[in-house]
Amino acid sequence: MIEDDRGIAEAVAAQAAMWGLEVRQTENFQNVMPEFADFNPHLVLIDIGLPFFDGYHWCSEIRKVSKVPVIFISSAADNMNIVMAMNMGADDFIAKPFDSSVLMAKIQAMLRRSYDFAQSAPLLEHRGAILDTGSNVLLYKDEKIELTKNEYRILLTLMSGKGKVISREKLMEALWQTDSFVDENTLTVNVGRLRKKLEAAGLHDFIKTKFGVGYIIE
Repeated sequence: MIEDDRGIAEAVAAQAAMWGLEVRQTENFQNVMPEFADFNPHLVLIDIGLPFFDGYHWCSEIRKVSKVPVIFISSAADNMNIVMAMNMGADDFIAKPFDSSVLMAKIQAMLRRSYDFAQSAPLLEHRGAILDTGSNVLLYKDEKIELTKNEYRILLTLMSGKGKVISREKLMEALWQTDSFVDENTLTVNVGRLRKKLEAAGLHDFIKTKFGVGYIIE
């Protein structure tokens, strides 16, 4: 939930819990996307007026990586704002003040209609880079970084174990799934190419070498 009014956020969370729904409220309004990727929600509630960037901005950013349903909740419920929200990718708009039971009914209906595509592949995030595990694409600062099959498997393995040293042996096991011959040199070459691709996009020192052991993302 991207809402800076803590009273409203807590009331919605309490009501949602009664329906068996888990709610997480955004804490960092300056950079919402890492929290979005970490929680990987099935639905997003978002206000228009927010600190740093407005709700339209974050709706647009979410739409770059996910088809998750988005419902705007705002007191600025004039026609212009409603149209703007829909044009940015919103699925519904609810005016403040709202009845909590009506909000929950709309959320439940939206989840029922959207269930199939809401179960999207997990997103992995680090330093603002988001790996879409369903499309072999890394998104960073509005740029889509296309990855080869080997590069994707290396990055997936490292980002899944973020903060831990991943051995060269484990990475080679991941690459074996590509049905290509893998040896120490193959791994080194693929890691080198991946690093160059990341650095070209502005992600310097994203993958670090632990000599004699393996690699780490931290």
